[in-house]
Amino acid sequence: MSQSELLKKVIEALDRAQTEYIVTGSVVSSLQGQPRSTHDIDLVVALKTTVIDKLIAAFPAPRFYLNRDSIVEAIRAKDMFNLLEADSGDKVDFWILTDSEFDQSRFSRRYVEEFEGVKICVTSPEDTILAKLRWARLSGGSEKHFTDALRVYELQSSKLDMDYLNLWVNKLDILPLWQKLREQAQV
Repeated sequence: MSQSELLKKVIEALDRAQTEYIVTGSVVSSLQGQPRSTHDIDLVVALKTTVIDKLIAAFPAPRFYLNRDSIVEAIRAKDMFNLLEADSGDKVDFWILTDSEFDQSRFSRRYVEEFEGVKICVTSPEDTILAKLRWARLSGGSEKHFTDALRVYELQSSKLDMDYLNLWVNKLDILPLWQKLREQAQV
């Protein structure tokens, strides 16, 4: 199964379960910036325990690995769980929507984008940049995340809400990375 087929299957399962989501991470930074390969799909989901069985039924073993206890624990702890597709080794990281101000803000700003023929809800370019810079900081300066943010900034610069970005850069404590990004950007 290709990554786009897996993404489509996940989106269809979430839609059937009436579960709101946003696609984030490298899939979205590739749409909004410079494409690059990745073996995982990241989503933020407003998942309720009442739909766990529907989600598990949509991804049966042995082709898929989806652990019920991991899902229950992720919902309880507002953390994450994984879905693995056996043939390709691709992974889907489901991050449970938290009550954090940033999570709520980026979730409310999502919009629909087309990805390889599939309509998906994605983070705004501003939120993609912020999340990638935050991941770069949390991972000790990951160049991969920083470069993803830089490329989104370069491609989207004329359309970005700079007031929103500046507000969140300070709240997320990523000012040094933001300054570095703006210095390196070729716009």
